[in-house]
Amino acid sequence: MRTGGTMVRFALVGVGVAGLYVLAYLVLLHLGVAQALANALAFGLAVAVQYIGQAAFTFDRKLADSWQFLRFSVMIGLGFLTSALVTGWIGPHLGLSDGVSALMVTVILPLQNFILMSLWVFGRDPNQTEKLS
Repeated sequence: MRTGGTMVRFALVGVGVAGLYVLAYLVLLHLGVAQALANALAFGLAVAVQYIGQAAFTFDRKLADSWQFLRFSVMIGLGFLTSALVTGWIGPHLGLSDGVSALMVTVILPLQNFILMSLWVFGRDPNQTEKLS
């Protein structure tokens, strides 16, 4: 049951961050910011909010943990590699359209990120003892 709540919180943060990215990107474009810079700024904002939301809300971890943030950053890099692999190699080799490849990424990355966050990035705090019900 605890995992179910974590999954719901993970999904809420993920959907919120995706919406924030789209909104920030479109607002920046509307303000005349160049596309590449608008994307980089919106992406950076989304990653920062994702870290805060997933650490504090989803996994109940402190934010000021440099090793945790490093693991999170590695996870973001692995996500980029996964998306590049799916859209640049797997999709084309399977004869999939760009749209289908992109949709595959939207399914694979949340699963990959949830597993990495649960087991590695925000895995159980070794100083925390299990509470008995």
